[in-house]
Amino acid sequence: QVQLVESGGGLVQAGGSLRLSCEASRIMLSPSTMGWYRQAPGKQRELVADITRDGRTNIADSVKGRFTVSRDTAKNTVYLQMNSLKPEDTAVYYCNVKRLGLPIYDYWGQGTQVTVSS
Repeated sequence: QVQLVESGGGLVQAGGSLRLSCEASRIMLSPSTMGWYRQAPGKQRELVADITRDGRTNIADSVKGRFTVSRDTAKNTVYLQMNSLKPEDTAVYYCNVKRLGLPIYDYWGQGTQVTVSS
């Protein structure tokens, strides 16, 4: 069974930084895309950033210039470096890995809370 282990969430003051990590274990074939979504109370889950196997990134406009996504393909690990955090970044952040070719899969982490105080 695939496991996604997230770490790095927590409480930080506005303007601070956090780094999230997500390691995918027991995956037989490398994901096509690894990334991060977030869901704030009363809002829909939204894409924050993702990265393909060849390094192409897709970053939400709301975090562009502040957040950076990267991955270690050999370790099946994806990172989210979050700088200049704002209170509106407060949410549960979910790791996602998906593979578009056979075998197709789409896995989610359990979520990690990020709280930014003003």
